[in-house]
Formats: sequence, C-alpha cells, structure tokens
Amino acid sequence: MRLWSLHPSLLDRQGLTACWREGLLAQAVLAGRTRGYTQHPQLVRFRRQPDPLVAVAAYLHAVADEAAARGYRFDSTRVDVPNGERTRTAPQVPVTDGQLALEWRHLLGKLAVRSPERYAVVEQSGGPVPHPLFVVVPGGVEEWERAT
Repeated sequence: MRLWSLHPSLLDRQGLTACWREGLLAQAVLAGRTRGYTQHPQLVRFRRQPDPLVAVAAYLHAVADEAAARGYRFDSTRVDVPNGERTRTAPQVPVTDGQLALEWRHLLGKLAVRSPERYAVVEQSGGPVPHPLFVVVPGGVEEWERAT
C-alpha cells in the first residue's frame, strides 16, 4: 500500500489508479470493514487524526478530482464521506519535507522505468508538491515509512 504524500497530479496513470484502489482499501481498514492490512504503517497518519475517515475521504476526493481532470471516471460514491462534508471538516495533516523528498525520489524512479514520458514532465516540474490534504513541516523521513 502506498498512500502518496505527493500531489496526485504528479502520478502517472498506473500510479493514480493504484493510489485510488489503495486509498479505498485504507478507507475500508479504517472503517473496520476488512481484517487485512490493519497494522499497515501507511495508516498511522490517518489514525492520528480526530476523524480518520474524514481525513482518508479528503485524500480520496483529491485523487478523484485529479482523475476527473484527466478524463478518468473514478466512482466518488465509493468514498464514505461526501465531498462537501470533507471540505468543511478535513484537517491539514502534517508531512515532513524529508518524507516528501523520499517519495519524490521513489516516484521518479518508478516513472523513469514505466512512464518515461511522464518522468520527463514530472522531473521538470520543479520538485515535490504535497497532496492537498498535507501541509509540509520540517523533518526527516516519517517513522512509519518502510521504503527506505
């Protein structure tokens, strides 16, 4: 499971689709609808929020917004918290600049292999931009990260 801290606009088609699927899985875990992945480290930052389901819904709606901007049809009705409610109550979740930098390098590596044309665009974009849910704070790689 990879719930990118990076803005969904940086992802290629495969990454955006996987992010959507894995975000829906995260939502199911946080809602108690599945027994798998309950201890997955990527869920730590959502569980730390006052309402984890609102936070993951905000995450998913931003991914769906990016998909719609590209002409893809992600079914937003699968998100437990409607988009309007999400915008009123979603917190800004902190992400460290070290985590963002690690994910940036990780994404560039993936894009270089599977989507060279997307790599060229993203690599020239000026650096990592966070997902709209996240606010960047100083710090190293997050303690829950396992990709190091």
